[in-house]
Amino acid sequence: MLGPIFQIKKEKESADHGLFIIEPLEQGYGYTLGNALRRVLLTSLPGAAITQVKINRVKHKFSTLEGLKEDIIELILNLKQIRFKYEGKKAAKLRLEKSGPGEIKAGDIKTPGGVEIVNKDLVLGKIADKKSTLKGEITVELGYGYLPAEEQEVDKLGIIPVDAAFSPIRRVNYRVEATRVGRRTDLDRLILEIFTDGTIKPSEALKQSAQILIDFFTQVVKPKKMPKAEKVEAAPDETLKLTVEETNIPTRIANALRKGGYGTVGDLTVAAPADLAKVKNLGEKSVSVIKAALSQKGLSLKEKKK
Repeated sequence: MLGPIFQIKKEKESADHGLFIIEPLEQGYGYTLGNALRRVLLTSLPGAAITQVKINRVKHKFSTLEGLKEDIIELILNLKQIRFKYEGKKAAKLRLEKSGPGEIKAGDIKTPGGVEIVNKDLVLGKIADKKSTLKGEITVELGYGYLPAEEQEVDKLGIIPVDAAFSPIRRVNYRVEATRVGRRTDLDRLILEIFTDGTIKPSEALKQSAQILIDFFTQVVKPKKMPKAEKVEAAPDETLKLTVEETNIPTRIANALRKGGYGTVGDLTVAAPADLAKVKNLGEKSVSVIKAALSQKGLSLKEKKK
């Protein structure tokens, strides 16, 4: 059996499309690599997206704004098509201020340092006359996969949560063909086609997906030991056995905790605030909500050792 000695040929590449040929591969490894890379590309690469919108004089998305041709739902759908380059850990606040008449474009949005709009010519809406204006604030965050609007934490009237599709990958196709080396005619050629949203080059996306697979396979070969959880003294009234949903914390936080491996009150009491802040879709604000919920039951998160 040949070792993993193969070539990656870049047939074509633009800002949002790449075609790569990987060969020669041992028979069957074309599908092994192709399927693994495709799944990681579609689900595990980070990207930036709008998560919340606040528009002056608008209280909810089922509204209209005087002077704006589109209704608020249509405006939000257009906003969701904006693609951003952003690698910050905290949410970024963007400002949109536009006076009429004329089209509103993505390029009209004022961005802070570190945030770049890729498709600035995208038309978001149209203002009818000189008297009409559109002012609002847009929140952009870095994330993975898909975050439904109903799972987002909103604490102020007028803030509209937005379904966020973070993945920078639009589509991935692959096929496997036969190839030969010398007298061997049973080898595989993997043809991989990657479509991105323009925020990442296809070749860079391919490298990142391969690195993610390497990290997972390394854990199989050289596993890192999980830290042992400290034992917790039994709390009265079976409190530690309560599920996170039974603490009356918001559904979004409860779902994130479960995905992060914290299903019960007992799991939370052995976790430090810093551990919870690392859970996907949780932050310092969510940790404060969790602390308050535990406090009502006479419990707390694990204190950091001095």
